[in-house]
Amino acid sequence: MSRLSIHSLQVRIGNTEVCRDLSVEFEAGQCWAILGRNGTGKTTLLHTLAGLREPQAGTVQLDGMALSAQPRRSIARRLGLLPQDNHDAFPATVFETALLGRHPHLSPWGWESVEDHRLARTALAQVGLADWDERRIDTLSGGERRRLAVATLLTQAPNIMLLDEPTNHLDLHHQIELLKLLSRQAQEQNKTLVMVLHDLNLAARFAGHCLLLYGDGDACAGPCDSILETSTLERLYNQPLRMVSNNPPAWLPE
Repeated sequence: MSRLSIHSLQVRIGNTEVCRDLSVEFEAGQCWAILGRNGTGKTTLLHTLAGLREPQAGTVQLDGMALSAQPRRSIARRLGLLPQDNHDAFPATVFETALLGRHPHLSPWGWESVEDHRLARTALAQVGLADWDERRIDTLSGGERRRLAVATLLTQAPNIMLLDEPTNHLDLHHQIELLKLLSRQAQEQNKTLVMVLHDLNLAARFAGHCLLLYGDGDACAGPCDSILETSTLERLYNQPLRMVSNNPPAWLPE
């Protein structure tokens, strides 16, 4: 299993210090939620973890080696990113789009195999898009397109999945079903999930670990049982909260 870690990380974007001297080990089988107010740099941190931007200090390591020292194709076989939104430059079908996830595993002039096709169809079925192979992506709703983006990531089959607001555009039913699917993959296939989430209660329900970004360089990380305290969350969101359930924990704004 692949292993992602950050060491003494400092990340800035504009005048915002996202994190300072942050060190975290993201273990196989763990599900992490990154939480914080708008503008605290959650997406920026996720892109740094994916190797898409350089930190101001510190390192991001994949399997004990700095991301910056590894070929992108090699990284993409082990680590995948679900962006916050998807923009399709070319017309394509649902199946063709899902199959893009296999490209890091192909030789430069290779074609997809029967097994690659099976993986794509399995992933489409997992997100409720079975038998949609020939549907054009420009006819999909925002929620259907989001589920297709998740299927493409599942087709890629990385051991580490970085997901930026995976529940974007999804109704409540599909939010729950998607997070159940992802958390089940982490447990059963020993994958690592790191998700940016805006819904605190979904994070408390599905994540075992949390990384909190306060927007001033301060951050804290650890098991949700010890991190998700009402006083801590009130500071995080600058909002009075009231706990309404302990199992799983849930909060309402005051």
